[in-house]
Amino acid sequence: MSATVFIDGAAGTTGLEIAERLGSRSEFDLIVLDDERRKDASARAEALNDADFVVLCLPDDAAREAVGMIRNDRTRVIDASTAYRTADGWTYGFPELVGRDAIASAMRVSNPGCYPTGFLALVAPLVAAGLLPADWPYVCHAVSGYSGGGKALIGRFEEDRDIAFRAYGLTMGHKHVPEMTVHAGLSIPPIFAPAVIAAHRGMVVEVPLHLGAMKNAGSPEALRGKLSETYTGSPIVSVVDDEPGELLLRASMQPVDTLTLRVFGSADGSQARLVAMLDNLGKGASGAAVQNLNIMAGLPETAGLRL
Repeated sequence: MSATVFIDGAAGTTGLEIAERLGSRSEFDLIVLDDERRKDASARAEALNDADFVVLCLPDDAAREAVGMIRNDRTRVIDASTAYRTADGWTYGFPELVGRDAIASAMRVSNPGCYPTGFLALVAPLVAAGLLPADWPYVCHAVSGYSGGGKALIGRFEEDRDIAFRAYGLTMGHKHVPEMTVHAGLSIPPIFAPAVIAAHRGMVVEVPLHLGAMKNAGSPEALRGKLSETYTGSPIVSVVDDEPGELLLRASMQPVDTLTLRVFGSADGSQARLVAMLDNLGKGASGAAVQNLNIMAGLPETAGLRL
């Protein structure tokens, strides 16, 4: 018997991509509201309570409102907003880090942010293993395709083709920082330096490291080895040990739900650059939501994903 799924916010970029991944699958029946009914509170409340699974693709306040409209103890929720990523009672939806069993049994799952997905995939296992200190002032540089900014930013980039690079979060305090701090087990919030480039999708997240200045830090080889061990057997996350002279994001990038990690080290091992590459709408958003939904529904975690 198929499970019912309601995507609240299905008209947005993330919601559309989730619906596309689920639309042809017999394991799920989508509850769909037309344009008029999706703006009607009573119709939304009915759909939220009728569904076996709800995926929220909404701004934070609207996501909180939607959760408050669920009046039963049966509907299970995946929230793609920032609202619950560090909240008590919610399971963080990064199965490679928190464990698939935790996702499988959860009633409330918070889908990770796109930038934090790259940062945490790189840093969290190394801090947990004691190969990187928890009390270091990390810096995270990242660039993303403009699709991660929603309809307004998509429109801005597509209407003004002269924009090539947009740096933001310049006054600190970006909403991703608490998530990055908590789930990496850090005592000092990292400096997060995000930017958007003139490509629809794709993302590079980098964490530069002064290993020589860190007490008891692992070598670049040890860091790479631990990451490889962490993600051994993962069909989605891979650790690559090649040494390319450059890494490229192409404007023609096609949708993909994988996450690729690299560790680059200086010749003397005193410095390293941790680099994650992913699709901000794939493992960074919609693909992660579908992976979590699969696990919660007891299905193969890669069903419907683009690998």
